[in-house]
Amino acid sequence: MSPEDQDRKLVYMANQIATFFNTTADGEAVAGIENHIRKLWDPRMRAKIIAFRARGGEGLTENAAAAVDRLASEAA
Repeated sequence: MSPEDQDRKLVYMANQIATFFNTTADGEAVAGIENHIRKLWDPRMRAKIIAFRARGGEGLTENAAAAVDRLASEAA
């Protein structure tokens, strides 16, 4: 799988998680997405989505992007 395909797959997965949390308040949604990714994604996957977001994060929903931003700030 190419790096671009990997990025697309991670964006798809993050957006699916965001869709699940869309029924909660925005602040809770972002925290829920962040928590899910932190606890259930492999560290390499987290690193890749953080790097993708640092390059612009095209395709991530607003809440998914915000959750990745929070993960990035924790990783720094």
